[in-house]
Amino acid sequence: MKSLHDVPAPAKLNLFLHITGQRPDGYHLLQSVFMLIDWCDTLHFEKRPGGAISREDLSLKLPDDDLITRAAKLLQHHTGCDLGAHIAIDKQIPAQAGMGGGSSDAASTLLALNRLWDLKLSLSTLAKLGLQLGADVPFFLSGHNAWVEGIGEKISPVELPSARFWVIKPAAGIETAQIFKHPMLERATKPAIVSDFAAGPFGFGHNDLQPVAQALCHDVSKALEVLSNAGMNGKMTGSGSAVFAHCTTGMVPSALPNHWQMRQCSNLEVHPLNGWATSES
Repeated sequence: MKSLHDVPAPAKLNLFLHITGQRPDGYHLLQSVFMLIDWCDTLHFEKRPGGAISREDLSLKLPDDDLITRAAKLLQHHTGCDLGAHIAIDKQIPAQAGMGGGSSDAASTLLALNRLWDLKLSLSTLAKLGLQLGADVPFFLSGHNAWVEGIGEKISPVELPSARFWVIKPAAGIETAQIFKHPMLERATKPAIVSDFAAGPFGFGHNDLQPVAQALCHDVSKALEVLSNAGMNGKMTGSGSAVFAHCTTGMVPSALPNHWQMRQCSNLEVHPLNGWATSES
């Protein structure tokens, strides 16, 4: 195999996000349900000799040492692989949105290069590597919508009904670190249980990061107002600034300011690359 083309990296939405505590090392403990949606980046991989990793940006310009490049180099280092790769990416998932685009790109890179380089690493091994890149990467490797706890490493698959969602990304973004260090952040939400969530998955819970995000970025409130005016109850995903709402009416949100993005998305039952690595340890 010399290349892999049109490899998808889907975004996610947090159906809720509760902060239940904080560890002595400063990491926050959370509960959330991560749901895959069909807003995707697309990556292309070509195997190269000599070990060099190169990246080509087909749309938006990414930082030189982004998670794609870091994931490829981490996989090389872990396995001692002397092969390289040229990776092209069509970046469509917005940055600083809370939609996990960078983490999803990293996960798809690990899965694709594991196959292209014939490394035969198990899913559990890739997940351990992914956690070194970011707390959300193991979720995208897991292949399923999931109930997520801890700092993001405790992942249990959940089944969700098929549904559609409006997703709005304001032009402004938010640095995740700003939110987690903010004194206004709620850090002691009572733990939830899966059965309560399952009774009404798309209306359950709240996002503890949302009030802080609204204080830091007024566009979050404006985006939620657009959804409210269309008769939908909006919620922020992750650390924002993207917001979303379950499509419960036939109404279409009103026109947005310049440089905002809006899509109607479907949720995914499984990750498009589910099964690309074995589950054996």
